[in-house]
Amino acid sequence: MMRRWFLWSALAVGLLALAACAAEEKATPAPAASPGGAKAAWEQEWGRVVEAAKKEGTVTVVGPEGDEMRKALSKPMKEKYGITVELLGGSGSALASRIKAERDAGQYLWDVNLGGTTTPLERFKPIGAVEPLEPALILPEVKEGKGWLGGNLFWLDKERMVLAMSSYSTEAFAINSGLVKAADFKSYKDLLDPKWKGKIAVARDPRVSGGGQAKFHFFYVHPELGPDFIRALARQDLALLRDDRQAADWLAQGRYPLMLGASKEVVTPMMKAGAPIEWVGPDRMKEGGSTHVGSGAVALFNRAPHPNAAKVFINWVLSKEGQTEFSLASGLASRRLDVPKDHIDAWSLPKESYIPLDGEDRVKERATVVVALIKEVFGE
Repeated sequence: MMRRWFLWSALAVGLLALAACAAEEKATPAPAASPGGAKAAWEQEWGRVVEAAKKEGTVTVVGPEGDEMRKALSKPMKEKYGITVELLGGSGSALASRIKAERDAGQYLWDVNLGGTTTPLERFKPIGAVEPLEPALILPEVKEGKGWLGGNLFWLDKERMVLAMSSYSTEAFAINSGLVKAADFKSYKDLLDPKWKGKIAVARDPRVSGGGQAKFHFFYVHPELGPDFIRALARQDLALLRDDRQAADWLAQGRYPLMLGASKEVVTPMMKAGAPIEWVGPDRMKEGGSTHVGSGAVALFNRAPHPNAAKVFINWVLSKEGQTEFSLASGLASRRLDVPKDHIDAWSLPKESYIPLDGEDRVKERATVVVALIKEVFGE
């Protein structure tokens, strides 16, 4: 009996102690949060990078040509962050040759590369000129895959040095609308008509990287076209050009009424200004088309002279705001799901049936077997 009483007494004391602790805990208020709440780790990092970038004051970018592109990339960065964007536009092959010569001379002048996929993958990576891009991504809206087409970032190589911002279906070709009717074409094989001999130009010589080479890559891999089509097309006495602006001018003037691989960044502003140029979409062709990144790939140079400004620029250009500006200036559809596409030609939006021609394996295919055939047909 005494033992039972002792156990009950011990239990009662324990319950009273627990009740007292609970009461004390309830009476003690939780520590007040710091005013405004603590910043997330990414916010703290972003703040540090932006401040350092403002001190650097400049970011140097190699990328697409065109006044609209220059304005689209420069003005917002200056207004928002006080950072001047120095943009050097040009063809990928010319820029790659220049940058290699500079680096061979011990000059490291550039921070960011915007452009096609061949140049960073086949020219910059082999000489060790670029570094992994992923560590430079800071903003959640940039890093989180849910905001991008397919639910993920589209890395073009295993080392994640080159990231695709855009995805679009390239045009079949461009025409001078005062001399040629788009309705006359239903197949790429219509270009083989004898009446077009000597009247077709390739805006970017397919022997070098660019729109012309990408177009010939499509011809090469398409089961209904292939090498025989390329050889037949070469017999049409194509003019192979290496200046995008000159090519666009000659198309507008009618010197060459048909043009393969024309630059959208150069041609689009001319069309808006009234130039008689029209895109012929791949949806008109029975062979369909291909999907590309175009000039919408981004890479980070190593030994960048303005490393913090480079990070700010990359995060900005991959944000909704930056991608909207880039898409409006380039006419390319962004891979971001929240970027408007109502300004994009319907034929330019990618289709599942089209042949994808980007990624490291495709670029290697283009740089080897496709270029070998092109040089066989057109000479070195």
